[in-house]
Amino acid sequence: MFQRLLAFVIALFVLPALPAGAAMELLMFEQPGCVYCARWNEEVSPEYAKTSEGRLAPLRRLDLHGELPPELTIARSPVFTPTFVLVVDGVEKGRIEGYPGEDFFWVLLDDLISKAGGTVTK
Repeated sequence: MFQRLLAFVIALFVLPALPAGAAMELLMFEQPGCVYCARWNEEVSPEYAKTSEGRLAPLRRLDLHGELPPELTIARSPVFTPTFVLVVDGVEKGRIEGYPGEDFFWVLLDDLISKAGGTVTK
């Protein structure tokens, strides 16, 4: 909880805001049989769209072995599933490789959003 509050304060006073109209998305690269994807689906997915993170960075699911949509530019192809890639206007701003559990996931995601110029409100 403290880390989420600290990330919010830093984002509020230090980091620039996203430019008006900038589109933020969270890409989730997954594949059939991924046990950590299944765990994320059980623990986080049901609430994700209802959270401030989910409203700020809506989730888009992509197959690990599928073609990357042409409007997206990422630093490198993901190797592990799940891999979460935060993009702003289609360009990668950061990623989380693997699923470290629900509590750590939110902290890591809030940090990515803050570094990308977004503000997570609680």
